This record gives sequence, structure tokens and C-alpha cells, in this order.
Amino acid sequence: MVRTPHTVQTQRSRLFRVCGQDVAAPQLPPGLYLVATPIGNLGDVTLRALETLAAVEAIACEDSRVTRRLLERYAITTPLLIYHDHNAELARPKILARLAAGAAIALVSDAGTPLISDPGFKLVQAAQAAGHAVTAIPGASAVLAALTACGLPTDRFFFEGFLPTREAARRTRIDELADLPATLVFFETGPRIAAMLDDVAARLGGRRAAVCRELTKLHEEIRRGEVAALALAYRDGAETRGEFVVVIGPPAKSEPGEAFDLDGMLKRALATASLKDAVEAVATATGQKRRIVYQRALALPRGGNDEPK
Repeated sequence: MVRTPHTVQTQRSRLFRVCGQDVAAPQLPPGLYLVATPIGNLGDVTLRALETLAAVEAIACEDSRVTRRLLERYAITTPLLIYHDHNAELARPKILARLAAGAAIALVSDAGTPLISDPGFKLVQAAQAAGHAVTAIPGASAVLAALTACGLPTDRFFFEGFLPTREAARRTRIDELADLPATLVFFETGPRIAAMLDDVAARLGGRRAAVCRELTKLHEEIRRGEVAALALAYRDGAETRGEFVVVIGPPAKSEPGEAFDLDGMLKRALATASLKDAVEAVATATGQKRRIVYQRALALPRGGNDEPK
């Protein structure tokens, strides 16, 4: 007799082990469970996450070797399914079919909260469209861990993820983020960290920043300082092994009179010079970025002596 997936689930132990004690996981309603896993230290997993991972019929994961280390630590025997960028189109319909048959399935990433820089979004979207329950089991997040430890403003932040790998595209994207009135959070790899910081320093100026490496792991390191100094440190041989979260402080707030003075200088310069020459002269005199001065020049009222030339 061939067992259905549901029959296999009822035969499997729903136990997990914490502090040497076996704990029975509760029965879960059908649906997709988004389970946050540790970003490094396996002790950071929540009890609810362990209950869920032990109770579901299967766990969809990016790399079975990574997820299995967590399951073995807590004596969880739930079967694993592989779900990542390269097989998602084939694996997604199979997971949806199991959900339609009444299964409870967990989705995890290799580390941290699912859907943050991983392929889970389309699965969640498809599950919701099919009417399946989707439940978040919150926990560790590299973004929030870096933000809380970096010493930069946390009241408003923007998570960018990984910048483009190509130099020109990366610089263009940094320019697009320059005026956001928020702390910026990036993921980066060791081989690219120095070039990324060089580009940020060149385009965002002397902002405060923090580079967080191997958060929650044995060799955790957080370097804080101005972006240019951090870029120099990584050009000069700072450790680049491991995973990085880079946090860049928001742009400095302008004093109330600065915009008025800038407009006045532009108007006077435009009375005798072309737009290009006026912008160049004011940018040099004030130390403002040429892009910002140019945008202010375009925003000036047109007409009479105030019209840009």
C-alpha cells in the first residue's frame, strides 16, 4: 500500500528537544508557515519556530545542509524539500499541490526571516491567491540586528538588499538613494565590500556608517565610523570573510536658511552665466553636490531675470 504524504505525517514523531527534554509539538492547521531561523547562533531560534518545524509535514528550504544542522540540534525529523531560485518554477506547483491536499508546510531561508533577499515571495503570493493560510513565525533578522547594534538612527530606515554587481549600475543606484531621509541598509559580500564602500563614500560624502560582519557568530565584528574611513580599512586588509550588513546614516538635515541662500546664489549666478556654469560655480562655492545644486536650479521660477540660461 502506498502511503499518502498525510499518512506519513501521522506516523512521524512530532517531537523536538530543548535543554535535554523532549517536547511534543502541537497539531497545526493546514497552510504555509514562514519560519524565521537563526542568522548564525543556533540558540537564537524561538520556541514557536521549533514547534512549527517539528509539526509541519515538510520544510521547504534553500540548502538542506544548512537547515539540517538546525534540525539536528533540536532533534527534529521533519522531511526537507528544496526550494530556491534555480528550481522554484518546478518546485512551487508541487508545494501548492500539497497545500491543496491539506498539508502544513514550513518555508525557511538559509538564515533569518524568509522572503528577505530570498525566493519565497512568489510562493507566498501563489499560496494566498489559491486561498491557503499563510502564517509568519517571526524571529531573527540580520537587518534588524545590524540596525539595533550600529548606533545610527533607527526611526526611519530603507532596506536595499544587495546593490548591483556592475560598477556603473551600482553607482547609479547609490545616486538614486542619496536623498532618502532614512538610514540605509545593504547586504554585501566580502569580495565586493571594499568597492561598494568606495562608491558610497564618493557619492554620499562623509556619512556615519557601520559595517557588521558575521552577526551573532563566533567572529562577529562591527566597525563604525565615516564611510571613507571604513572604505580605507577594507582596502588596507580588514577581514572580508563572512557575511556583511552595511548600515549608512541618513543625509544631514539642512538648516532652514540653507535652501534660501542656495537659491539666492543660483539666481545671481544665472543672471550672468549659463545653467551649466552657474551650477558649477555655486557647487564649488558651497561644497554642495553638483546634482543637488542642479536640481535646485531647475526648480527655480522661470521668467524674467530668474530664468536659467
